Formats: sequence, structure tokens, C-alpha cells
Amino acid sequence: MRGGHPEQREQGGGWGAGPAPRRGQESGGPAPRSAPHAQASSPHPGRYAGPDNRPGDARPYPGGSAGPQDAARQQAVARQVSAQRAAQRAADGRAARQPAPADAPLPGPRREFVDAFDTDTPSGAPTAPPGGTPAGVDDADTEAGEPDERAAARGGKGRTFTGIAAAAVTTVLAVVVAGQVAEDSGGRTAAARAADVERQGPGGEASRSDARPTPEQPSVKPEVKPLSYAAKMAQPFPLAADLRASGTFEAVPGLAKAPGKGQKHRYRIDVEKGLGLDAGLFAEAVQKTLNDDRSWAHNGAMTFERISSGTPDFVITLASPGTTGEWCAKSGLDTTIDNVSCDSAATDRVMINAYRWAQGAATFGPEKLLSYRQMLINHEVGHRLGHNHVSCRTPGALAPVMQQQTKTLKLDGVACKPNPWVHPKG
Repeated sequence: MRGGHPEQREQGGGWGAGPAPRRGQESGGPAPRSAPHAQASSPHPGRYAGPDNRPGDARPYPGGSAGPQDAARQQAVARQVSAQRAAQRAADGRAARQPAPADAPLPGPRREFVDAFDTDTPSGAPTAPPGGTPAGVDDADTEAGEPDERAAARGGKGRTFTGIAAAAVTTVLAVVVAGQVAEDSGGRTAAARAADVERQGPGGEASRSDARPTPEQPSVKPEVKPLSYAAKMAQPFPLAADLRASGTFEAVPGLAKAPGKGQKHRYRIDVEKGLGLDAGLFAEAVQKTLNDDRSWAHNGAMTFERISSGTPDFVITLASPGTTGEWCAKSGLDTTIDNVSCDSAATDRVMINAYRWAQGAATFGPEKLLSYRQMLINHEVGHRLGHNHVSCRTPGALAPVMQQQTKTLKLDGVACKPNPWVHPKG
């Protein structure tokens, strides 16, 4: 307490066993309390002096005025207190000290308590003895240096407590984090073991309860492979039997070279606009069919080449039923009766009826749509090559490719089988 008020301290703790009795009073009555902040140069003899020689509480010393012996003893006590504050850095600079006899050591903090907190004292630095003034320090130096030393002690203590607090917080955080990680890891491990036990049946084999639904696996879309040429040629396409499209044509771009060495026939493919059919598939079918060894290219007699520019020998044209009828009529042919195709000899066009190409004919049926389309190409190009209609002569035999198989397979009472090839045996 500031102002010279003495502080009552408990026995034991960090400050030792309390004040030692004066000589001659070990078995006597209580010794009078001396002023802890008394100075030899107190301007008020017989009174308690305040800190830094300021006036105290104006209370007289016990027993009246102070004698010479008490004054000397007070000076020694003041020096001891100042030396202990500067060396040990453990006092708060404000508490009062209990006076002790000049020949008895003043009790102070225990050594282990001071060592634990006085981290600012360099290793090997001289420390003040617990019972007297440090060597080489006189009264004037002690009194003059007390405020600075007191401030240094407070700063050292602050840094010490701050470091200890930071270390304690860091340690607590590390322990908490380690505990959480261990708990989380242990929980996951236990959950995994529990799930594994649940999956295992009584005999150790995997089992699943009927009451527990099986998690749905993400649906994997099957890989969609493009249809092959044969598959596309076997599919029907929607197209009306009385369709009349735009009447204008568009050439299929590209070049398909003649594969053989026979007589070369160059042709172009035109497709009427607005049909909605696969022009590329139609062009591919014409090139493959004509150059097949079972077709007109048999044994290298002919070879066919598709072009998209220049002057062709003929133009194979895919057109709606209405447009086909118009072009066939130019050559005196009526295709509207049975909705058939024709070779318009008066023009450069071989007309393929788009309805027949898309839907086929009853004589072949839906299961033989590929064969019917091959027959349609070979039959109409055969007319362009100079071949006329031929009828079947042998019952049950394959019908000739130049027979009008779209209309019927039975002529003059002779029924034949459908056939798409010029040379079916190859």
C-alpha cells in the first residue's frame, strides 16, 4: 500500500515463514512494528515516512520519538528492501516490508519462486545477498537507483508473465487439437469397423438385410455406338406415299472413285430438297451396290464413280412420288399407278421413288428392306445400261433383277423369290 500503510502478510506462501522476532523478544510480548518505508533522512523524526521521502501518515513511531538506534536500524532495513527489490524482481514495488533486527536476515521469497519468474537476470550476474546490501553499492546508489530498478523489475515480470501465458495457451491449444484429431480418427475407425461388422454375416461372409435398402448406384449411360451401314439400310423411314416436295435438287458433295478397272461410268447423285432423308446414306448405298461383284461390275466388266461436279454419264435422283411422276412422264412413263421408280430415258435422270426407298415393298417385306433397296438401284440403273424387263421362268427360283419385283413376284403363274442381284451367285 502506498503512503506508508503496513501490509499484513500471511505466514508461508511465496514469502517464507513471516518476520523473524527481534532479539530479546523470542519469548516475550509482541515486538513493536517498525515503519517499512522509513528513511534515515526522514524530515519528520518519529513518524512513518512515505515512499520516495514523501510525508507519510503522520503517525508517530510506537513509543514516541525515534532514537538513534532505531534510526540506524531503519536505514539498514530500507537498504535491504531496496536491494531485494532490485535483485530478486519479485516484489510488486508497492507492498510494505516487515522490519527485522539488524543482525537477523529479513525473510523474502523462496529461491525456487524467484528463479521461476526472474528470467531477466543474466546467467552469472551477481545477486544481492538476502540479508544485506549488495557488494559495491552504497546508500546513495541504492536510494537513487530504486525507482529505475523497480520499473525494470515490473517490465521483466510483465514480459515473464506474458511469455508464460503465451506458452500455456499454445500448450492448451496443442492438447485440444491433438485430442480432437485423435477423437475424430478414433470415431472414423470405429465407424468403419462397425460398418464392416454389419456387412459381414454370421459366417463371416458378406450379407445384406432385406429391410435395409440397397443404395442406388449412379446410372451409367451405355455407350451409344453409331449404327452400321447394314443396320441403317435395314431401317424404314417415314415418308408419305403422295408426297410432292420442292421439285428442286441438290447434288451430294464429294467424290467416290471407281474401284475397278472395267468400263467406267461416271454418275452424280441429286436429292430433292425437303425430303428429310439421309442423302449421305443414299449415296453410299448406290456406290457400294453398283460396284459389288454381284452387280453390274461382276468380274470387272464395269466400274462406277460418283462425282459432284463436271458432266456425268447420268444422274441418279432421289425424289418424292410427285416429282418422280413428273420426270418419268417426260419419257412417257406412268409411275403413279403403283408408285414405282423409272429410268427417264428422255432425260439424264434415273428416278428413284423416295417413298419406295423409305418404305420398301410388300414383295420383300419389312425384314428384307436392305435387299429391296439394292434391287431398286440395280434395276433402274440396269435400264440406263440398256436392259429391259425380264420375267421369272422357273417356279421357286430367284427372280431376275430386271423383273418388276416392286409390283409382283408372280408372272404367268410362275412364282419366284425376291432377288436384288444381277449375279446372285457372285
